[in-house]
Amino acid sequence: MDKDRLSYIFRRSKKFNTLILLLIAVTFAVIGTFGLRHNNQRMISLRNAVFDADKQGKGIEESLKDLREFVYAHMNTNLSSGANAVKPPIQLKYQYERLTAAAQAEFDAANAKVLSDASNTCVAQFPGNPLNPDRLACVKSYAENHPVKLREIPEDLYKFDFASPSWSPDTAGWSLVFAGLFGAIAAVKVMFEGFWRAELDK
Repeated sequence: MDKDRLSYIFRRSKKFNTLILLLIAVTFAVIGTFGLRHNNQRMISLRNAVFDADKQGKGIEESLKDLREFVYAHMNTNLSSGANAVKPPIQLKYQYERLTAAAQAEFDAANAKVLSDASNTCVAQFPGNPLNPDRLACVKSYAENHPVKLREIPEDLYKFDFASPSWSPDTAGWSLVFAGLFGAIAAVKVMFEGFWRAELDK
């Protein structure tokens, strides 16, 4: 390429101030940083809403849905924080305890009914002395033939972890894209201007 053509390109490129490009890149980077912070703070707020709903025993599904949808759609919303964070980070402790207690109450009530039915049945068959070996054997046999099983509550069904995307098309995501784009343009401009200047100096 001849020097006149290089000189023309060089003059044209100088019209696009590198400092302005860098300032635009920095501005977008700052906006992106605040966007990331906002995403994280919103996640914390939604996570706390889940914990509150779990403690109160109402609105759990709705709060979980809000948290899940937000985390899936926004970057920098990782639920875990720190090396010693609880894994998985969302555990419906109170809901699990309520269901476990209810299952235990059902088990105790069913057991009591079986024993009551056994007693009534065996008293009719063997009236008189309550310590009658036949009556006791009858009660034992009735209980064995009417077993009661404790309803198990799977603990894993009440533990959650939602993965946030590496990039999301929100304020934070697009701001960082534009920050990188303008920063790259500024870097390429500086590189080519140095090349053109060296060629013109030959």
